[in-house]
Amino acid sequence: MKTKTNTRVASIDILRGMDIFVLTFLGPVLGTFIHVTNGLLGEGFQRQLGHVDWEGLVAWDMIMPLFLFTAGLSMPFALSKYIDGDKKETFKRIIKRVILLYIFGGMVQGNFLDLNFDNIRLFSNTLQSIAIGYLFSALFILYLSNKVQIIVTAALLLIYWALLTFVGHGDFSKEGNLAELIDRAVLGCFRDGVSSNPDGTWTFAPWYNYTWILSSLNFIATVMTGVFAGKILRMDKSMGIRMKWLLIFGISMIVCGYLWGFQMPVIKKIWTSSMVLVTSGISTLLLAFFFGVCEMWGKTRYLNWLKIWGTNSIAAYLFAHFLHFNDITRPLLYGLEQYTGTYYPLIITLANQLIPVGILYLMYKNKIFLRC
Repeated sequence: MKTKTNTRVASIDILRGMDIFVLTFLGPVLGTFIHVTNGLLGEGFQRQLGHVDWEGLVAWDMIMPLFLFTAGLSMPFALSKYIDGDKKETFKRIIKRVILLYIFGGMVQGNFLDLNFDNIRLFSNTLQSIAIGYLFSALFILYLSNKVQIIVTAALLLIYWALLTFVGHGDFSKEGNLAELIDRAVLGCFRDGVSSNPDGTWTFAPWYNYTWILSSLNFIATVMTGVFAGKILRMDKSMGIRMKWLLIFGISMIVCGYLWGFQMPVIKKIWTSSMVLVTSGISTLLLAFFFGVCEMWGKTRYLNWLKIWGTNSIAAYLFAHFLHFNDITRPLLYGLEQYTGTYYPLIITLANQLIPVGILYLMYKNKIFLRC
């Protein structure tokens, strides 16, 4: 960990904070509330807290793409001072961050810590997708011009599309798409959702349809869309012009993504190119909203509480997976069960979520930020 003293862009931290707050705090609390109230909030609202089975998007499907987008969003600011510096030293910093993100991702999946070789999954977590996206995006920023960065990002989207459309014969089904076939062939027993058989073979779970290897092309593209939005924020232009470009960029991606979706469906689980454009467009419009509220209209104080998550997003993500406080909250609050009845699990869930929030708040107040 290290202390960061340079000026941060409020809208970036707040957008990232909103994403991690929903993932690590609001989602679990609302999920428990829905459970104890037997769906009081309605089926439509409840559907937004899950994932679509295959094609299309709901609110919860935005969490991971937005996380990758915000990873790229801060890169033009973080790497600007290294562009004309010692590239060798900068590359070491990049590799260190990538390795740590990849290890953290494996730890979150629970596969590195149980020390069981049979349970190791080589590529199966959001942090690992960010690691891949960050590595190549950082190299693009350091070594390629802005124009070439745009061309390369477009090429990644088109290459993924071409591979699934022509090599994969346009099969976008769960079982038959090329990204799925490649993951099964390359990762094999080290793929998530795999179970071992007594005869030494393994079985792929029919419910696990997330892909990682070929989808990495579009993980990079997603991070790069965040990079381009970050470059818009860094433009030496008025706030109004920057807002206009954010809106144009965001709306254009959404329109192009849905038009592309007529041929290549919007499917998050295999990270299709159309999905990248739609989710990155929505992410850009969310950024435009927070840019307007925070930077243009100076209303940051109403949203500053989100910085608790936004400035320590990796720590918040790790806490949500590693720190479980049932052994503390249940002994302290068990007397409430007789008075709260079916709402008791909601109280426990809320208490369990508030403890890591307190830790994050202390880290924020003391300017302690987890940096990979």
